[in-house]
Amino acid sequence: MKALLVLLAVAAGVWLWQRGRRAAAAAARAPHQPTGQPQPMLRCACCGVHLPANNALPGSAGRAYCCPAHRRQGESG
Repeated sequence: MKALLVLLAVAAGVWLWQRGRRAAAAAARAPHQPTGQPQPMLRCACCGVHLPANNALPGSAGRAYCCPAHRRQGESG
């Protein structure tokens, strides 16, 4: 009886291991889907961090900012 339980546990372990390997192999074979077109990067005029142009906040004189606080800080002085 004990040997049967050990055999079942080993078989279940082998089955789970093979299932994980197949899932990983299927994920590796999946075609890579592009996330979109590359965006130009802009530098925050206040802190210097680089961020995509579509996430930047426009300021005066063509400056770009990463957040409203930096835009207020940059515009005030």
